[in-house]
Amino acid sequence: MHIVLISTPIGFLGSGKGGGVELTLGSLVTGLLEKGHTVDVVAPKNSKLIQTSNKAKIHYVEGTEQKSWQHQDYYSLVTIPDNSLLSGMIEKAIAISKKADIILNFSYDWLPIWMTLNINIPIAHIISMGSESSVISNLISKVYSKYPNNFAFHSKIQAEDYPFIDDPIVIGNGFILDNYVFQDCKNGPLGWVGRVAPEKGLEDAAYVANALGEKLKVWGIIQDQSYALKIEKSCSAEILEWKGFLKTEELQKELGTCRALLNTPKWNEAYGNVVVEALACGVPVIAYKRGGPSEIIDHGRTGYLAIPDDKESLLRYLKSINKIDRKLCREWVENNASSNIFASKVVKWLSMIIRENKS
Repeated sequence: MHIVLISTPIGFLGSGKGGGVELTLGSLVTGLLEKGHTVDVVAPKNSKLIQTSNKAKIHYVEGTEQKSWQHQDYYSLVTIPDNSLLSGMIEKAIAISKKADIILNFSYDWLPIWMTLNINIPIAHIISMGSESSVISNLISKVYSKYPNNFAFHSKIQAEDYPFIDDPIVIGNGFILDNYVFQDCKNGPLGWVGRVAPEKGLEDAAYVANALGEKLKVWGIIQDQSYALKIEKSCSAEILEWKGFLKTEELQKELGTCRALLNTPKWNEAYGNVVVEALACGVPVIAYKRGGPSEIIDHGRTGYLAIPDDKESLLRYLKSINKIDRKLCREWVENNASSNIFASKVVKWLSMIIRENKS
């Protein structure tokens, strides 16, 4: 197949602003190339693909970034800024797709979904969030009624946010396992990875570390400075060690030394990339039993699922974390979330859409 991918309009690839979409896109491109497919990526200026996916052609677009729907009210109106990056990326993708089989959209926004009804080439959508916008959910419902197979989800629980989806296509996610080195470090520090923003719940992980008097290493871009400062003031001095956003190579080296990853989101994560990254390094995970992580973690085998928003539950499970065999954590990723497994699921899905479009 010849596939044109539309990246996130939130930030350039490599900036960290696009969250898990950046990692997912790079891993998928690698898997598709290994299977012999041709891939074009339309992305914001300054974007960089990971080394294993550099055989894909990247097309740069300049413009004003979109505001993430995570940080808008559910009933907010759709806004398309002047010199819109998103509309520019869609225009570029349509132009390239004249010689392609399908467009694969990674952007959770109104415009590319609406375009599904208005151009001849099929557009497939990997939905990266739960229902974060009334207008987008309503549009997905409308497009789904005509093209039910053009939407895929990372987890079953994510798809449940869209009650009109009868039989969701669930593709999980994938990771380039050579980028993650297994480490058997049962006496290391506690870790937390994610965008530092209220919906990610860092304050609960900080509470656990503070209660134990242990250092918590925090990796991720700080999107809300006042939120980060508030958490810092709630802890004893030097409990939090801010590590910033690191590329995968550096992150996995440091993350692998942790004895546990705490995953504490206040919303339903679509999948939980950082959970799988930790497991790939052999790090067991204690996560709230909500969203994608509740489908990833094998309770008592690769980590523990705590009562949502119950910090004491996190503390109780942390006392048992060394009972987890770290080799089983890595084994789960190898069997369920490699880039090859992920690409195979996506190829099967896209092939079905292409056949339907030709019939």
